[in-house]
Amino acid sequence: MIDNQPPSYQSLVDNIIPPVVTYQHPDPIIMPIRQVSNDSSEEGINCSPCCDNENIRRTCKSVMLGQCLSLCLCGTAIGSQLLSNHGFNAPAAQNFLNYFFLAFTYGLMVTFRNGERNIVNVMKERGWKYFILAFVDVQANYLIVYAYQYTNIASIQLLDCFTIPVVMVLSWLFLSVRYLMSHIVGVAICIVGLFCIVYADVTNPQNTVAGKYPLWGDMLCIASTFLYGISNVSEEFLVKQYDRFEYLGIVGIFGAIIAGLQSAIFERESLSEVRFDLPIILMYLLFTVAMFIFYSMVSYVVEKTSALMFNLAVLTADFYSLLAGIFIFQLEFNFFYFASFLVVISGSVVYSLRKTKEKHRDEMNAFCKVCIVLCPWAKCCCKECRPKSPYTVQDVTAERSISVSLQSRASSTLSSN
Repeated sequence: MIDNQPPSYQSLVDNIIPPVVTYQHPDPIIMPIRQVSNDSSEEGINCSPCCDNENIRRTCKSVMLGQCLSLCLCGTAIGSQLLSNHGFNAPAAQNFLNYFFLAFTYGLMVTFRNGERNIVNVMKERGWKYFILAFVDVQANYLIVYAYQYTNIASIQLLDCFTIPVVMVLSWLFLSVRYLMSHIVGVAICIVGLFCIVYADVTNPQNTVAGKYPLWGDMLCIASTFLYGISNVSEEFLVKQYDRFEYLGIVGIFGAIIAGLQSAIFERESLSEVRFDLPIILMYLLFTVAMFIFYSMVSYVVEKTSALMFNLAVLTADFYSLLAGIFIFQLEFNFFYFASFLVVISGSVVYSLRKTKEKHRDEMNAFCKVCIVLCPWAKCCCKECRPKSPYTVQDVTAERSISVSLQSRASSTLSSN
């Protein structure tokens, strides 16, 4: 008997569609995981094989950022000199608008943040730190502008030279930075280049005439040097500990308040004698815009490098100020300025070739002992100077976690074998 039943659907599918043959690779291919750094989005495109070298990339980036900062400083110097020539001698009022723009721009960013990084929580936890830093920064700017009334330009340019050793000592003491021989050589080369600038100023007949009280002007320079060193090192700590937008916003708020009160108390007569016409307003805006860009870029440079690298890079601002003086203020040309520019650039390159290292624990303990002898309250203020037990609960927990991870690795290895 013939079966006339039609074929089933499954039989038709099996006849039409061939079975799928899976291919088993004897050795599975494991693709290596690409390591992406935190700054990969900011490094740009590798245009040459030299870009793959971390030292070359870091050096070029530091030098270029330093030259941008030097140009901003040159803009502030031109604005200050033009304002001084037109009889505007109010340092606090001159810096007020810069702090106001910092507070308005970055302070609003911090205000609209959520969580622990909101401006209310920041003020409660560490607002006093930013207030002290803002006070030091305002006074440093005030003293250096005020010193131009008493001493010559050669003494003022020594400011950069004395800021460098102050920053080195403070970074070694409080930021646990250990400098290598290449860093010391780079700093020495930069100082040699700076003395070339000073020699050019001293030999220039236009700059040999001192002010009314040159000794008082030199003392103001030295005082502002220490204040700038404290401000730069504190900025490096706060920017790397938290973030640069918080630093700029809170310092801008406190700086605007301090500069405004200081100007209202001590500079009322000077401001009443100033005629705010269009040239004065344009010069004031030039100084403010250059200073605002300078502060915004300094926080980035300090976050990515260090406060000392920032001070070394901006030494070339004197060279750009010379060019502005030749073409704007008709100053006499001197070859030593170009020589000093090349020397300072060379010193910055030598310094940035190698990274700084952290101090050894024994060195920090020795420093803490000295601090405790000099200051009885060092144990309360400094976490590093607080007494530590030789074996704590955290050490036991860490050892247990390490032992558990080692046991899990050993068991997984045995099971795989």
